[in-house]
Amino acid sequence: MILFDIDQLTKEKQKYEDIMNQECFWDDNKKALEVVNVSNVIKEKLDKYFLFSEKIKNSEELYLLLKEENDEELQESISSEILSLEKEMNRFETEILLSGTYDANNAIIELHPGAGGTESQDWADMLYRMYIRYAEKHHFKVQPLDYQTGDEAGIKSASFIIKGKNAYGYLKEEKGVHRLVRISPFDASGRRHTSFASVDVTPEVTNVNDIEIQEKDLKIDTYRSSGAGGQNVNKTESAVRITHLPTGIVVACQNERSQILNREIAMNILKSRLVLLREQERQKELDKLRGEQKNIEWGSQIRSYVFCPYTMVKDHRSSFETGNVQAVMDGDLDDIIASCLKWEVKRNHE
Repeated sequence: MILFDIDQLTKEKQKYEDIMNQECFWDDNKKALEVVNVSNVIKEKLDKYFLFSEKIKNSEELYLLLKEENDEELQESISSEILSLEKEMNRFETEILLSGTYDANNAIIELHPGAGGTESQDWADMLYRMYIRYAEKHHFKVQPLDYQTGDEAGIKSASFIIKGKNAYGYLKEEKGVHRLVRISPFDASGRRHTSFASVDVTPEVTNVNDIEIQEKDLKIDTYRSSGAGGQNVNKTESAVRITHLPTGIVVACQNERSQILNREIAMNILKSRLVLLREQERQKELDKLRGEQKNIEWGSQIRSYVFCPYTMVKDHRSSFETGNVQAVMDGDLDDIIASCLKWEVKRNHE
């Protein structure tokens, strides 16, 4: 099912084209680029829609031909094409749901284990691997920022940027507490353990001109880098940790060899976090004016991963379930992400 009005979108496309044809269009370069970007998004959606329409028409014609000739090789070709088309359309429908201000941006991911020591630290590392695998499947680039190894296994914390079109839009609903139930590999008695880890997702906002940060509001610590690749850079205190005192936001970067570069990246991430915080505060004010009570808050438990006594991944917001835990842990998150985006759209329209 296509989730937008084609006629309305065509009118929108024409409206933006009329604006871009005005003589004074490029007088304000910033606004002009914003219009161009919106127009390109609309054009891309329309182009994909008409492409799918053409592919469906071709498949229907091949099906009619198959009914006449009953060719086994043709049947296999049509079946393969339909399956491929179905996957493309499902992906397209998910893209249509991405209409937020920062959905097209890169995504900054931060992972923190909950209470429980090694168990939770290992679980946080498993989630780290899951998101890296997801990025690889979608040909997104991953830029490591900070990686603090656990005392025995796993991680104490990790942060990285997933770079690619709509990365934040796809991953924004991953924000929250993730719960694991399994037989612990660290328990000699083979008992079942429950572990928690939190995932924070922030859009990378590169052009932030209206966020002012004063030096007096910052606590800046430097330390020696650790983690993957750290042996090459840990001879000096190149890693940087910045605490924004008014909000308590903490960001860190140790990936670069230079302390100056690490500080610059950390400051950009801090600005991105502050932009998102401002948007969330605005949304809370709108919710108060609308008199809405939202049951699920940031940081609440959003998903459970059960390895034993049965296998299941369940999202507690969208009610999506799958028994293929291994596929999910290997980064197969598309169905979960699609269900969460649809849940969010439905919730906002209730």
